[in-house]
Amino acid sequence: MGVGGIGIWQLLIILLIVFMLFGTKKLRNLGSDLGGALKGFRTAMKDENAAEAEDETEASDEVIEATAEKVETK
Repeated sequence: MGVGGIGIWQLLIILLIVFMLFGTKKLRNLGSDLGGALKGFRTAMKDENAAEAEDETEASDEVIEATAEKVETK
């Protein structure tokens, strides 16, 4: 038995029916669209993480400067 009680032959029959309904060109376009969306999502997440890291660095620099000012004024 395969995934969820479905055997390999049932999966192959389902795949064959999907190919017959949609055609390979439509499925290829769908795959490339999905791949592009995932690539864009990863890029956005990477940019967001970089921006958050930069914000944290700036915040820690401000704390260090404020602490240095307090030490100098004493």
